[in-house]
Amino acid sequence: MRAHQAGFALLMALIFLLLLSMLAIDASRHSLLQERMAGSLRNAQQARMSAETALRGVEYKLWSMAGQAGTRLHCAQASIPADDGCVIYNPDTSLYAPGGVVARFQFSPGWLSGVGVEYLGPGHRGYTSNAGQPTAALAKNPVYIIEDLGGERPPGVGGLHESGNTGPGHDGQIDIHLYRITVRATGGSANALSVVQSTFNAPVPP
Repeated sequence: MRAHQAGFALLMALIFLLLLSMLAIDASRHSLLQERMAGSLRNAQQARMSAETALRGVEYKLWSMAGQAGTRLHCAQASIPADDGCVIYNPDTSLYAPGGVVARFQFSPGWLSGVGVEYLGPGHRGYTSNAGQPTAALAKNPVYIIEDLGGERPPGVGGLHESGNTGPGHDGQIDIHLYRITVRATGGSANALSVVQSTFNAPVPP
């Protein structure tokens, strides 16, 4: 009788041990899922913040160039220059055709290599390494292109255009150009990608 009781107790203990093991495995899977979700959210936030940082940096570059006589962007018609990434907006060129470089830069869902100019920050050190906070490093440095959309003109002059009354020099005395900036940036993982744009007007140096 005692042998039967001991056997039953052992069976019950094994059943409870199996249940506890299943609960532990489920808890560990749930914890791992939560960790991955938190990591993905952090990478997405990193990508967005790095893209916004680069966007503001390029806007500052355009505005600061306005005060430097003889300093101009080298905007090209048929390619993206490697030095400043500026192209002249023309939707009829191959750059804007489906599969064109500008079109791919603006709409491609994955990272593009060799397109655009790297934004390395004010210290020109980049963001892919951080000895103090290694988890803050980005997988890739942000990259950008600039499109010269043309000069502003006073209201009522010519056809469809950006009206000059949105900027300081709309009286025609200062050459104000409108630029569209597109930035692509990653988080800590290259799979987390953010693409942002802004439209910015700035005087062209004499």
